Amino acid sequence: METVLEVTDLHKSFNLGKVNQVDVLQGIDLSMKKGDFFALMGPSGSGKSTLLNIVGGLIPQTSGQVKVLGSELSSLSDNMLSELRGKHIGWVFQSFGLIENLTALENVIVPMNLQGIIGEDAERRAGELLERVGLADRVDHYPDDLSGGQQQRVAIARALSNDPELILADEPTGNLDTATGIGIIKLFEELAQEGKTVLMVSHDVKLAHAAHQVFILQRGRLIEEEIVV
Repeated sequence: METVLEVTDLHKSFNLGKVNQVDVLQGIDLSMKKGDFFALMGPSGSGKSTLLNIVGGLIPQTSGQVKVLGSELSSLSDNMLSELRGKHIGWVFQSFGLIENLTALENVIVPMNLQGIIGEDAERRAGELLERVGLADRVDHYPDDLSGGQQQRVAIARALSNDPELILADEPTGNLDTATGIGIIKLFEELAQEGKTVLMVSHDVKLAHAAHQVFILQRGRLIEEEIVV
């Protein structure tokens, strides 16, 4: 099975070399293959989002290696890193991050336009993705006209717009009620079954345990690994 993400001896410190240096990540090892769905848990401030941001190419590591689809992120130029993020990594955030004056369809189209997919091709794919997440009847609705769960589904459709291999979800159910959150998790399960690799940060124990594997991040290390059966 193809390895999508490989993290080796990853360290991340802030204020490096100063008296107020903070060592957030202290030797993280993580490997994910195609179709894996992993959940990352840990106390507030433990570095979960920092790890996700490094894996997603948004911030650099202090040391160690992060490979996405075989490419070591720190060796990529800014343009190459931007291309990898745009084509191979899909992000889902707690805050949805939809553009208020755009419809659901238009929100999904935006990242495709940035990758050069425009016109009818973009509209057709956006419509298919919204149908895929159960929103075929909401394509012309604006975010304010959608429930929280519906907005998150638009955000997931947007994350899938460029058919990324790796999906990074940072507290994707944090603003949702439990029932709606379960629906979002089921969608992630389906995406993993279809071959997407999903790494999700969550504070909800019940929802996290729907993942194939749960990792606990504490004091800069993955100190516990629980296989979910």
